[in-house]
Amino acid sequence: MNPECTIVVRSPADLIAVTPYLLGFHPADSLVVIGTVGRAVSFVGRHDLPPPGGDDTGPIAQMVARQKAQTVSLLGFGPPEPVNRTIGALVAALNRAGVRVRDQLRITAGRWWSFDCADPSCCPPEGLPVPSPHNPIAAAAVFQGQVALPNRQKLVEQVAAVEGEERRQMAAATAALNLKLGEGLPRTLMGRAGRKAVLHAERQHAAGRSLTYDETAWLGALLIGRTAFDFAVNRIADEPWHLRLWTETTRRVEVPFVPGPAALLGYAAWRVGLGPLARVAVDRALRHDPYHRFATILDRLLAAGISHEAVEDFGPPAGSVRGRAA
Repeated sequence: MNPECTIVVRSPADLIAVTPYLLGFHPADSLVVIGTVGRAVSFVGRHDLPPPGGDDTGPIAQMVARQKAQTVSLLGFGPPEPVNRTIGALVAALNRAGVRVRDQLRITAGRWWSFDCADPSCCPPEGLPVPSPHNPIAAAAVFQGQVALPNRQKLVEQVAAVEGEERRQMAAATAALNLKLGEGLPRTLMGRAGRKAVLHAERQHAAGRSLTYDETAWLGALLIGRTAFDFAVNRIADEPWHLRLWTETTRRVEVPFVPGPAALLGYAAWRVGLGPLARVAVDRALRHDPYHRFATILDRLLAAGISHEAVEDFGPPAGSVRGRAA
């Protein structure tokens, strides 16, 4: 969520209404943890509900405790049994860790219940209706530029490979590039070309333009080299066009070239607090290269719930990409 977005939450219903905008999508079969410091949200985490007999609340509680939030709210989205079981176990684990739990809510089939209220006059046994998508909280979030996709799959699709004519054009551009390069470029030329390609891509996207298919194929190939990748990492800032650049490149390039731009997209999203987008981008990078070192480090930071602000001077590690160094 945009850290400059200001929405006042006054009730559990307001908290339920704003949660999809904190995540970027409407959760299902999920446990959502929202930490606050004072009146500000300090972190948001989402976890799948564990299967029967499974309990991973211990590591979640440890992750939450590391965030140093003053209070946390727990929202379980899904059927009663797994939600009740998971929230009960997590509350116990958080209490042992010294974390104060403010709200415990279950959201099931369009209605919600509070674990903290037994008064039928305000918390009836049949639950209360989930706020309408057109409620004031949702309207305020949309007005401030926030988006809540229908589900997590829609977020995954935002980083998925392009299809149809775009895919054919990229396949042709990549094949032509492979034929042209033959045995490849010398290391010194590859590093220089990589920096030049990154700068050109930045200029294009800063001006609201896209790369050609040939330029995208060239950039993707160069990002295999360490010099180009590290150069690109160190130039990522908070302007929205960085997200557009690396989203487009991730979606366009052929499979062998996906890890580099996907890791860059994950980093760009993580920097601006878009944890769910960072998560799906890093997942895609590691799906195609489980040993991509930069993506692996970012994966661990995301899993631990560590924000960009909590990390000083984060940059690419030595040998941050696989393949021949450039």
